Amino acid sequence: MPVTVSQEQLQSQFTYIDAVAALIRGKQLRAYTHTFGCQQNEADTERIRGMLHEMGYTMTDKPEDADFILFNTCAVREHAEDRAFGNIGALSHLKKQRPDVVIALCGCMAQQEKNVEKIKKSYPQVSLLFGTHALWRFPSLLYRALTEKKRVFDIGGEDDIAEGLPVLRAQGPKAWLSIMYGCNNFCTYCIVPYVRGRERSRRPEEIEKELRELVAAGYKEITLLGQNVNSYGKDLGLDIDFADLLRRLNAVPGDFWLRFMTSHPKDASPRLFDAMAECDKVAKQLHLPFQSGSDEILRRMNRRYTAEEYRALIADARAKMPDITLSSDIIVGFPGENEEDFQQTLRLVKDVRFDLLFTFLYSPRTGTPAASYEDNATSQEKQDRFERLLKAQDEIVAERQAAYQGKTLRLLVDGTAKGPEYPFTARTEGNLLVCVRGENIQIGQFIEAKIEKTSLRCLFAQKL
Repeated sequence: MPVTVSQEQLQSQFTYIDAVAALIRGKQLRAYTHTFGCQQNEADTERIRGMLHEMGYTMTDKPEDADFILFNTCAVREHAEDRAFGNIGALSHLKKQRPDVVIALCGCMAQQEKNVEKIKKSYPQVSLLFGTHALWRFPSLLYRALTEKKRVFDIGGEDDIAEGLPVLRAQGPKAWLSIMYGCNNFCTYCIVPYVRGRERSRRPEEIEKELRELVAAGYKEITLLGQNVNSYGKDLGLDIDFADLLRRLNAVPGDFWLRFMTSHPKDASPRLFDAMAECDKVAKQLHLPFQSGSDEILRRMNRRYTAEEYRALIADARAKMPDITLSSDIIVGFPGENEEDFQQTLRLVKDVRFDLLFTFLYSPRTGTPAASYEDNATSQEKQDRFERLLKAQDEIVAERQAAYQGKTLRLLVDGTAKGPEYPFTARTEGNLLVCVRGENIQIGQFIEAKIEKTSLRCLFAQKL
């Protein structure tokens, strides 16, 4: 059973929220936050922003104007770490000009000891650092940073769940809803289990309560988040799984779409696809990362399924939801991958015909098993495979996009576009991007629209 932070522990943090509010009262301080990485990091930042808002900070989108600056970081790929360190380094001059500014680092990078030591030694401008397990203790940590006038570092804590933290969400019709935290899979290339901890599922009544609040607040697209949502409920000791949770949330009154990510193929099942097909509010969209089409590479990755098992899952999902939109993740150049392994990946892509792919060149992460694997392929060979994969996928996407020509679709208008001819952006139920034109269009509304033309990355539609 996952451990829930007690009401007494949580109340102590609200006491510190009040204490920080008293410290800054009348000063009109501003806060800036920047998030790297996944949607779970985005959701975590929304809770930090909520706590800052309760303390009395106003938000700004300019770090140079802020009195508190926070970077919520990602450790999944080296590029994300380099960007975070670059952003932190650029603030050294600001800290010298304004010594009272508090610069903070949190998230997955902050949970790794090697990065903690690097920050301590090379980035003195960072006043506050806390890991993923200490997020709920942010108010007390900030209070210490403000009052003790010394650097505060905290990467401790248990794999627990804190309910009831304030949230300040981004404006618009979309919202994130975390249903679980952590990961038990230990894919050999991935650092997430080491920085996010073991899987902890939130209780279904807490998730439903938050969903009802989101629907009442006017959100139209709610994405359920977890490192592997398909394993939801296994740790609760209750007779509930992810399919059951989808049915429960689908019964909440209102006009909205439910999405979810991310799914692991080893835990996807016909039971899940049955629930998706039967629940009218669950979007007919599936992001199911397969990473490689080679069984040998999948074994080295510790993914625990085969390419044929993956194909069978896709066939089942399409049989039950013929119009489902499919996307996936692929790693090119994993240690040990040869040309035949890559050809098997390419065949799987051509067989399945995904609507969208997220493709990555392998990036070794210190602390993972794969970082020590022997790798004989050259950088040029990997880049060549990567480009061939992109070319094949672009050809597939062009055909699949063109098939929408003339169709009428239900869209959720979610923003404004750059071009004047189609001034609004929207999403299909399958999460495809659409640029829309027409009269009386408002962000946050569902509309019916007819597709007038298509391109590789976008559909173009006229509101009916």
